[in-house]
Amino acid sequence: MAGALIYGFSVGDFWKDGGELLDNPWGIVSLFDVYVGFFLFIGWVCYRESCPGIILAWSIAILLGGNVVSGLYAVIALFRSKGDTKLFFLGDGANCSSETEEA
Repeated sequence: MAGALIYGFSVGDFWKDGGELLDNPWGIVSLFDVYVGFFLFIGWVCYRESCPGIILAWSIAILLGGNVVSGLYAVIALFRSKGDTKLFFLGDGANCSSETEEA
């Protein structure tokens, strides 16, 4: 995926090719499909993470880097969960700040 992105950005003309993509009805459908998927994945990131800065950083990275970034996030979440399915899907619910709250 990363190689395809690098190839596309280095060889293609983003604005010219993007314009041609938008002239094609299937190009519009494909872009709509891709971005709906991105936003659904970002929704999962928002659900798992509690820190707005982390959510924003991952969201921007996903919108710019596509599924390669989504895959990276999923792999990181998988390793951090250490096989715990609930932790993988729901996150750990930790606070954003490093300070602990005292009662």
